[in-house]
Amino acid sequence: MNSEGPIEAADGALIRTIDSALASAYARAGAWMACRPGCDPCCLGPFEITQLDALRLRRGITELHRSDPRRARRVLTRARAAWRQMRDSFPGDRDTGVLSDDEEAQERFFTIFEPVACPALDPRTRTCDLYSWRPIACRAFGPPVQCGSERFRICDLCFQGASDEEIRRCSVDLDPEGVEVQLLDRLTRETGAAGLTIIPWVLAQIRL
Repeated sequence: MNSEGPIEAADGALIRTIDSALASAYARAGAWMACRPGCDPCCLGPFEITQLDALRLRRGITELHRSDPRRARRVLTRARAAWRQMRDSFPGDRDTGVLSDDEEAQERFFTIFEPVACPALDPRTRTCDLYSWRPIACRAFGPPVQCGSERFRICDLCFQGASDEEIRRCSVDLDPEGVEVQLLDRLTRETGAAGLTIIPWVLAQIRL
């Protein structure tokens, strides 16, 4: 990985690599994949995202505000409403948005708010308003993939009736060189940002 230049550029290169690997997985999976615009079960409930994901989301809402300010404001309004709903139950530091290491508390929190839609999900079209800047977990959910040491769960709507061997043939490693970990380490060194957070907190803090 080239460590020179803005971290946003390095993240962009990582995302292009990941999206290319996912395109290969989708092509191999064919009809086994149920994912399509308007299919949104994976857009419900909070989940962990990295500080690199958070940086990308902030960049995305800024870009969206330039091209469609009303749409961007709607995203932020939904984010603030979701964070107000979740704030008192948040298992972590409410000022930094960093989740604690208490796995039981996290599980309770994620279960309680499982029905709450992601703020980036447009309630009318049921599509993502920040799709190009979405977290890696959002990109990876669906086909059988891993990113570094993390293996993502296959969507329950995909690969219905497929054998283990058929699923295995569609598997890809999105980040075989571990670039995401390198970028997260670099981000911590350069900005101090560290720890896992959630989308509603990230977007609720933004003022445009």
